[in-house]
Amino acid sequence: MTPPLLALEEHYYSRAIFDAIGEPFQRTLQGVPGLADQLRGLDVGRLEAMSRGNIALQVVSHAFTPGGPSVDACRAGNDELAADIARISDPQRFAAFAVLPVADAAASASELDRAVSQLGFVGALIDNHADGKHYDGPEYDVLWAKACDLDVPIYLHPTWPSADMTGHYMGSYPVPVGMSLGGPGWGWHPDVGLHVLKLFAAGVFDRFPQLKIIIGHMGEMLPFMLERASDMSTRWAGWGVKDRSLRQVWDENIWITTSGSWSLAPMKCILHNTKVDRIMYSVDYPFESNERGLEWFKELEASGLLTEEQLEMVAHRNAEKLLKVQVRAD
Repeated sequence: MTPPLLALEEHYYSRAIFDAIGEPFQRTLQGVPGLADQLRGLDVGRLEAMSRGNIALQVVSHAFTPGGPSVDACRAGNDELAADIARISDPQRFAAFAVLPVADAAASASELDRAVSQLGFVGALIDNHADGKHYDGPEYDVLWAKACDLDVPIYLHPTWPSADMTGHYMGSYPVPVGMSLGGPGWGWHPDVGLHVLKLFAAGVFDRFPQLKIIIGHMGEMLPFMLERASDMSTRWAGWGVKDRSLRQVWDENIWITTSGSWSLAPMKCILHNTKVDRIMYSVDYPFESNERGLEWFKELEASGLLTEEQLEMVAHRNAEKLLKVQVRAD
């Protein structure tokens, strides 16, 4: 029997953040029939979709916030999300990740503190870059320190390329193809993987050994290249990169989710180099369907790749432990 599922890369837009993302990106979302409505609401429709996907608990987060929203927009967006959860008919079915003004590290730390301490959020989900800038610089230590103090994870979520990055994906094909290559078709996945490697190379995990980072989509291509990257990283000691190895960081500081990757092939790869207690189920709703996620999980059950206990770990137990939440037994 399929265990209850806990999904933690599941998206939403408050009015404050939807207004802040700008008209061009709003039009992009509205170009897919029904998508904007699914993102805007915590309503009966979302609960029904969760039930169709056997999802007992959904961790809700704002989706893409290109360039990084303002402090005021983030505060308003987090307040609105908390209020929307509180007023829904079954609020125990939901938890929340905070949206942060990632272009401002100190303000991000402050808003993370407020969202966790006052609103009861379980961490933050942030865009992988702020207008092309990753968060390996020392100015972001204040954010990592706050996440460690609060003992909550930070989910590094893919986002669209910045203007400077977009040209790398254009070629002898229509512009929309290049946009897709820079986004979900390829580019934003290895960019998250690169970001994790930059955090490692910059010594972030040495300074903050308790830091908890989540990445989606079966590890954003890192598992496939993990052994190669680990071998190459041993040479970096001569340039000042030392202390904990990349392998140790992968085992102790990184969690990965299955979001939107509906094949057993990447799972087979992951199970060779990633501890089962670091793998968590996710869907990427509403960009992916809960029903397709459930179909994939049933394929995983039938595959024999995992024991019954391990299936429950991936389904909900690992996320319960990390986020300090509990799936309700109905």
